[in-house]
Amino acid sequence: MTNTPSDQPLKQVNQRGAARLAAVQALYQMEVGGTGVLEIVAEFEAHRLGQELDGETYLKADASWFRSIVSGVVRDQRKLDPLIGYALQDDWALSRLDSTVRAILRAGTFELLERRDVPVPVIVTEYVEIAKAFFEDEEPKLVNAVLDRIAKQIRGEQRT
Repeated sequence: MTNTPSDQPLKQVNQRGAARLAAVQALYQMEVGGTGVLEIVAEFEAHRLGQELDGETYLKADASWFRSIVSGVVRDQRKLDPLIGYALQDDWALSRLDSTVRAILRAGTFELLERRDVPVPVIVTEYVEIAKAFFEDEEPKLVNAVLDRIAKQIRGEQRT
């Protein structure tokens, strides 16, 4: 007997995880499309978070967590990018990374800096999982390594 998706119990939606994914999508859209922070937050809150759009149902997300990440990354980008650049391998520049990877690393780094109430393993794992949703191999490993290095640098700890 094989298990089909309908045979599996539904997993409770992690609203912070959904907010993190939405934040990465919003940051990507801002970078690629040049959309402003107020416009993108309003769009996501009105049409995406927990809503249906173009036949896709978006997960219910913690809207305040989403806003905090998006606005915090935009506000602190000049502080975040050097931390990420320092944690990358010597021959890699942040500008060489895929836009989605940049968005993931910026959001993760923001949380490591600003959300000290959230344990490092939770933050790193959540953003590695987001990377896995978009990429198959090297990118999730890169996200893991870079966020681990940043966590060690700014919090004095690594994911265990």
